[in-house]
Amino acid sequence: MLDVLGVRPFDERVYRALLAHPGTTVAALAGAVDGSSGQVAHALRRLAGHGLVQHTGPGRWEATGPRTAVTALLNQRRTAVSSALSEAESGVDALHELYLTGRLHTDPSRLVEVLSGRDAVVRRVGELSRSVRTHLWILDRPPYLSRPDGRPHDDSTETAVTRSWLERGVDIRSVYCPESMSYPGRFETILRLTALGEQARMLDRLPLKLHIVDRRAAIVPLAGSLYDSVAVVHPSGLLDALIELFEAHWRRAQPLAAPGTPGSPAPAAAPGASPVPGAAADTPTAAELLLLRMLHSGLKDQAIARQLGISTRTATRRVAALMHRLGAGTRFQAGANARSRGWLEP
Repeated sequence: MLDVLGVRPFDERVYRALLAHPGTTVAALAGAVDGSSGQVAHALRRLAGHGLVQHTGPGRWEATGPRTAVTALLNQRRTAVSSALSEAESGVDALHELYLTGRLHTDPSRLVEVLSGRDAVVRRVGELSRSVRTHLWILDRPPYLSRPDGRPHDDSTETAVTRSWLERGVDIRSVYCPESMSYPGRFETILRLTALGEQARMLDRLPLKLHIVDRRAAIVPLAGSLYDSVAVVHPSGLLDALIELFEAHWRRAQPLAAPGTPGSPAPAAAPGASPVPGAAADTPTAAELLLLRMLHSGLKDQAIARQLGISTRTATRRVAALMHRLGAGTRFQAGANARSRGWLEP
């Protein structure tokens, strides 16, 4: 039984005999297991190395309780196996890259997979998403994959999948733009994802939609307003160029911080809480903070209206009211005044 833990069958017999007869001498153990005293002595030293027995005196040994000793061995073996599997898994990419390199010499068309049709795209994107282990870098803009059931998009799937990646230690970096806010509530979803650990930034525009998986593959929609044709780019100079493209946009983008992190708006006072004397006018509401965050991220009135589920006219009125409260004539000035009041950290 214990051979899977690195214990030899003969040594296990010695251990079982010692468990059944505590304090037995080496000579008595030799008779119990049909071995010589020399064989038993060597077995006991090996068992001691495993933590299964301990020397208590001349010619005498004591067995360590199985719940303690064998459980410790099990944990050690699990750790060793897990480490070995991780090393083997990390080597898969190197082997696959070697495989692709060899294929490219004879068939350069394998450099890029071209997929057409919604079903093929959904299947391949799903495969790559499930294979993510270390990195997921995204330039986020339309088009988006529609739901299979045709129902409107909601944030539950995006949040659940992102949470699972983050729990596995995946480095998720996303650059968003105003076009990313194509359905109501997306902005608040992104804020929740940054609170979970996603690194998010904003730019006023992005040239294309791009997913980079573990720096070993890139997914790029090919054309049109539907996510029904994509190119999957494998390790090559082209993939290197796409990674550099992402990094260039990442450097230019403005961090979109989660509440409580540098660059985020100060939290609103709790409902019913007593404001600091003389500072009541400088306590923003939760709605004002959300609106300020959207303005700070560069969203226009139409995009703000879409996120809040209100008309553009109503969104414009709310922006004007916020600017009036901040004593600002422009949106830029509104941001500066919000920082001076402590609504936004410097």
